[in-house]
Amino acid sequence: MAYYGAQQPMMGAPPPQTADPMWPYFSQVAGQDGQIDAEELQRCLTSWGISGSYQPFSKETCRIMINMLDRDRSGQMGFAEFKELCTALNQWKTTFTNFDRDRSGSVEGHELQQALTAFGYNLSPQALGIIIKRFSTNGKIHFDDFVSCVVKLRAFTSAFQAKDFQRNGTATFQFDEFIQVTMSL
Repeated sequence: MAYYGAQQPMMGAPPPQTADPMWPYFSQVAGQDGQIDAEELQRCLTSWGISGSYQPFSKETCRIMINMLDRDRSGQMGFAEFKELCTALNQWKTTFTNFDRDRSGSVEGHELQQALTAFGYNLSPQALGIIIKRFSTNGKIHFDDFVSCVVKLRAFTSAFQAKDFQRNGTATFQFDEFIQVTMSL
């Protein structure tokens, strides 16, 4: 899609994104519309190898990663959103690795709390307990679940901040708005 004032590549010239190292991973799964859905994102991220020695991302985690950046609510993402996601994934992987001190491939509750604090979240013990129960298996949070957790926290925080007009930790949602926020992830 061309936008007024955007420079168009010269005929025969390669698209500008071909110089981007992430372009081959994206373009091999993107359709002619230049968008990818959750299944395509899963294949793309597996091909890229961002999950490293961890299990590939689940389709559900890929779906919520798309929803986090899906400003037009199409259920897909373009290359710009994909690059934004890759930047976030690299940061999350670095944080996960830093707090997986025993190199087990998972973080425990106290390590998750330290990671979330590093992201700027100051959660009550009750909220942290709920998060750990939701995202852990036998007390361990694997990378896929860690990413799912931070995606949801990021999206919910953004939605909350958009309604916290006075920046006092209070937001008012209509029921339908609440459902849209929570069910979009």
